Amino acid sequence: MQPAKRFSKWKHEWKMMKRQRSLLVMSAPAILFKLIFSYLPLIGLVIAFKSYRYDLGIFGSDWNGFNNFTFFFTSQTAWIITRNTVLYNGAFILLTTVCALLLAILLREIMGRRIQMYQTVLFLPHLLSWVVVGYIALAIFEPGKGLLHQLALSMGEQPVAWYQESKWWPLILPLFHIWKSVGLSALIYFAGILGIHPSYYEAAQIDGASKWHLATKITIPMLMPLVVILFLVAVGGIFRADFGLFYFIPNDSSFLYSTTDVIDTYVYRSLKNIGDIGMTAAVGLYQSVVGFVLVISANALVRRINRDNAMW
Repeated sequence: MQPAKRFSKWKHEWKMMKRQRSLLVMSAPAILFKLIFSYLPLIGLVIAFKSYRYDLGIFGSDWNGFNNFTFFFTSQTAWIITRNTVLYNGAFILLTTVCALLLAILLREIMGRRIQMYQTVLFLPHLLSWVVVGYIALAIFEPGKGLLHQLALSMGEQPVAWYQESKWWPLILPLFHIWKSVGLSALIYFAGILGIHPSYYEAAQIDGASKWHLATKITIPMLMPLVVILFLVAVGGIFRADFGLFYFIPNDSSFLYSTTDVIDTYVYRSLKNIGDIGMTAAVGLYQSVVGFVLVISANALVRRINRDNAMW
């Protein structure tokens, strides 16, 4: 680009910024927040390639190449925690999407019938922290005093040692995740349904369409762009498990690590017990890079199937 054209372009951008200065001022706090908490910490990524020492600091520590990555990938639990992270998050994405769409469609059917109460009930679990939910889980599964333990005794059955038998947790964890997160997704989809013009439904009903046809032929196809956006965002975080869910709900029981341990909980325990910051930074970089690749790949796949539904 020639200098004159480049100067003309910058001059045009400057005029646009002056014209929209009120919007820039309003967005300044969000921009500063992103810069401070999302972009400045990127400098710390060099720790993943260093043998970090507190006394030398980030830039004074010696480089060690990919040794931190080798330490993680050659550990005995690397495959287990990667498998658990991917499979759990894949199940969460699928189950949350299906359940949220179903709830959103049901909310449309009860419009005007205490709809605000139903919305509040759905959204309330999302406001609870995993610490609180962890205590709820403990009240249900605790040996001796737990609800299920007492229920089993009252029925003359042998109580299950929930925190020692790992076979139950691939079912328990998705149930807790759906209970806590499906309400927010359902309300997002419900807001998308409210944006669909009523004339579509009226025309279909005149033609004799049933409730099932209204949902499958109008509601879901019209919501597909929103579903794809939320799906792509979720895929980007498929390598980042919800730490609170996998740490507080199983009560950090070592008997359950084979089915409840994920990358985030493994990194936390490694940092707490070993104090290896270089390895934890390497795993964090590994998660981010794989998540970025997954978003790009998923968007490319969606773009190949339907260009209009892709994010870019």
